Amino acid sequence: MQFRHLRPLHVSELSYGTWLTVAGGIARHQAIRCIHAALDCGITLFDTANQYGAGEAERVLGEALSTHPRDRYLIATKLFFPVGDEPDRGLSPAQITKQLERSLQRLRTDYVDLYQCHRYDPETPLEETMQALHRAVESGKVRTLGFSEWTADQIERATEIAETNGLTPFSSSQPQYSILWRKPEAKVFPACTRNGIGNLAFSPLAHGVLTGKYAPGQTPPPGTRAASGKMNIFMETAGRHYRSDYLLAAVEQLQPIAADLGLTMAQMALAWVLRRPEVASAIIGASRPEQIEENVRAVGVVLTGETLERIDRAVGNVVVWD
Repeated sequence: MQFRHLRPLHVSELSYGTWLTVAGGIARHQAIRCIHAALDCGITLFDTANQYGAGEAERVLGEALSTHPRDRYLIATKLFFPVGDEPDRGLSPAQITKQLERSLQRLRTDYVDLYQCHRYDPETPLEETMQALHRAVESGKVRTLGFSEWTADQIERATEIAETNGLTPFSSSQPQYSILWRKPEAKVFPACTRNGIGNLAFSPLAHGVLTGKYAPGQTPPPGTRAASGKMNIFMETAGRHYRSDYLLAAVEQLQPIAADLGLTMAQMALAWVLRRPEVASAIIGASRPEQIEENVRAVGVVLTGETLERIDRAVGNVVVWD
């Protein structure tokens, strides 16, 4: 495993996400096996959120990690969305205090390494959110701060507030980013670079499509995400229809490129994301330990300019830009 800097943390280039699988998409014992496999493969950063599975992802992650020394791993969690059927949401000071305490209890830890705003809250003054997050850092319950899916303007405003008021600045951004979803390149990556913020790319395999396991006009293989009623809905609500035959036909054109490199489709897709210096880590999910073992082989792979051009020619018509 290789590591990159995420002020003030050093994070593994691949991190393990708990969004759908650990939140109930696979059996609890299998989720714990995957978490332990990630640790064995050198992954040190584990990403979750209070909302995932109404707290279940945090509970399973906390149980799995509790058998290992706390200094061996980093925990990143989030708040914003309602947890289960609770009505409250957002980034108010009261919510930050409440949800942080609940996350710590479920995760079985005294602190989290990264606390992230899952989305921007237009109903709470950003100054109040930044002040409450700063107090969480000062309390020792949070090491550093981040956000997910914020715009460049929101990033710049938060940075200005932190600098003006002597508050803890954000260290991380968590955008969707993959060969098929390149929106962060236009504005978010430049804003993060200007302000010393690293990026944790989620869905680097485009919700599993870039593994090559789905073919146009064919039923998804049993046991895959697209075949799961619990997990496949998000493949249609994440900005585009990731199961459309039109998109899958384009993705099929990536297979010979990966084969020429001696890589799996997933390894090539992860190497493509990690080629960007703005990316501190790519967040992978898995339903089986073998998938993690395969994915970590992408670390250290360098794609040539010729390969990048071939990839662009193959999928150019289905890429989502800014």
